[in-house]
Amino acid sequence: MKTQQRHYSGKKSGGVTLKKSFGQHFLRDHSIVENIVGRVKLDAETSVFEIGCGDGFLTEAILKKAIARLWVFEIDPEWATVVRKKFPDNRLTIFREDILIADFTRLEPHKPWILLANLPYQITFPILHLLERNTALLKEGVIMVQEEVAQKIVATTGRGYGLPSLFFQHAFEWELMGKIPPGAFFPPPQVFSRLLHFTTRAQRDYIPDEPGFWKFIKVCFSQPRRMLKNNLLAGGYPLSKLSEETLQLRAQQMNKAELLQVWELVRTRA
Repeated sequence: MKTQQRHYSGKKSGGVTLKKSFGQHFLRDHSIVENIVGRVKLDAETSVFEIGCGDGFLTEAILKKAIARLWVFEIDPEWATVVRKKFPDNRLTIFREDILIADFTRLEPHKPWILLANLPYQITFPILHLLERNTALLKEGVIMVQEEVAQKIVATTGRGYGLPSLFFQHAFEWELMGKIPPGAFFPPPQVFSRLLHFTTRAQRDYIPDEPGFWKFIKVCFSQPRRMLKNNLLAGGYPLSKLSEETLQLRAQQMNKAELLQVWELVRTRA
């Protein structure tokens, strides 16, 4: 059955009704766009891709740069058609596709790619996981996400710090850029946004039994306010090799290196 599209009441741009189901909040601040395109190195050899062009506000700014190509993945066929007509530039290719099911192997011949995108809030983490699986194709990028999500991604301790922080910092280096108020968009969202610059790590830290480690991290942060001892017991991990001092800590108090030390001690049951 076809998914029913939800619309913003009476909200249109360029004669096209904006669709709430696609998380369409269109940027309207030129200074923010300049910050996005100015943060990355663009030249005549650069391959850029954008996730969700909307009415082409960011697309236009990218095309003003001397780039080799711009590929856009746009799920809304109406906006894909509008932007294609609006910018008859042979460097621009628009795929009328859901980015989450797109064939990323087509990016291989033109790598490395730079991503510039205002991500739909409701699929931010699925997109980040997609990027993590395709780091070999990526060089760097600037994305706009919800402020709360941005803080989770860059956190190294305390509130918000957890599995997403550790997982995405393992694959990328992150930098907080400007905080964006709701009024910079049409229609305005109910939350603040944030620009994030990322660079793909050339080499990730070695983690023994990496799939097992991320399951372990999930257990460690399953109830962030509980001591590590209680979370590990609930997860069925042995505690005999861990000091009482370590067991009294909360996972939010421990950095990646410290958690790796614990993992080395608990991953073998002997």
